[in-house]
Amino acid sequence: MARPHTYICIDLKSFYASVECAHRGLDAMTTRLVVADPTRSDKTICLAVSPALKAMGVKNRCRLFEIPKNIDYIIAPPRMQAYIECSADIYEIYMKYIAKEDIYVYSIDEAFMDVTEYLSLYQMTAKELGQTIMADIYNTLGIRATCGIGSNMYLAKIALDITAKHSPDFIGELTEESFIKTLWNHTPLTDFWRIGRGTADKLAQYGITTMEQIAKTDEDFLYKLFGKDAELLIDHSRGIEPVTMEDVKNYKPSSNSLSSGQVLMRDYKYDEGMLIVKEMMDLLCLDMVSQDLITNSITLHVGYSNSLNIAPAHGTTSLSYSTNSDIIWIPAIEKLYQEIINPMHPIRRINITCNSVTQEECHQYNFFVDAAELERNKKIQKAVIQIKDKFGKNAILKGMNLQESSTMQDRNNQIGGHRSGE
Repeated sequence: MARPHTYICIDLKSFYASVECAHRGLDAMTTRLVVADPTRSDKTICLAVSPALKAMGVKNRCRLFEIPKNIDYIIAPPRMQAYIECSADIYEIYMKYIAKEDIYVYSIDEAFMDVTEYLSLYQMTAKELGQTIMADIYNTLGIRATCGIGSNMYLAKIALDITAKHSPDFIGELTEESFIKTLWNHTPLTDFWRIGRGTADKLAQYGITTMEQIAKTDEDFLYKLFGKDAELLIDHSRGIEPVTMEDVKNYKPSSNSLSSGQVLMRDYKYDEGMLIVKEMMDLLCLDMVSQDLITNSITLHVGYSNSLNIAPAHGTTSLSYSTNSDIIWIPAIEKLYQEIINPMHPIRRINITCNSVTQEECHQYNFFVDAAELERNKKIQKAVIQIKDKFGKNAILKGMNLQESSTMQDRNNQIGGHRSGE
């Protein structure tokens, strides 16, 4: 029998919008503000909406044009670097109370903490500890938070997502018993962590719309529907989660990948799309070199213009050896692009994945590329990385990055596809 644990999960309310409000000396609970880049037209997605606007019915992740015209609000251009720095400041606050070994950062605005051993140390209940951390965040940075408390990590997350938002103090608490008592018949199922629209729709086809119904459904039937993922559904329907903080910290993925993706600001022609693919592959090669990683397989996924409503192009190219050399991978992905892309269709989305990357423990050569040329190229790649690290990502560019259709210089000033800010 596993010993009892107590977890808290803290989420920063409308984080990007709250940071922008705090920097302006405003209260996010009363200030109508959206974080969006207006230079991308009124169809741009709002990265965050302040609680004050949400209370007026404005949905998170809406587009600017969807906000009613009769509502006055502030538009704050995204400043990703500021959000990262604020998140780091909040992590430092967490570490005033909890050791880093007991903290798992789930996202830029959310973190789990195993507080089992700290309650007796501080002579506090889990709720009191949560309130103390939340108050410290607000008093230090002006950012409001919500908190979920649970006897396992899943219940802490559900208490945060479902229960806390309806609590006047923004704190929710759940045990397996209270989960069954209060949330077994909660709808919709998509409110529950790890249940997406596809899963909910498939369950609904068989009249299953609540956690209680999942718990009472024949397990063999669920395994036929969802395969091994049924185990997660079955456990979660009863509020059970065997994974602990220690398990999360010790987890090592069986395989790793590197990926890069972007949504283009307009429809790109075939040749323009080729340029973007080559730029992205160039950067991925530099990423692999900087991390001493290599791969022998690259996957390209390209989405056509939204106006076409046709399936995206998808393909993978592989080598008999692994490498991170741009003089190998750029021609390889250029060839793949030519094979899978319809030149008559404009392009809007591109994603490249370096599959199953592994550590570069020794150089591997092939008979068709001169070993000296590969060594010379590796030195050039490392020199480029050093210059970019010291003087900025745009300090050194290739000729293709200066073409009109290039997105490289603009993206080098972004973080996660959004403006980094000052």
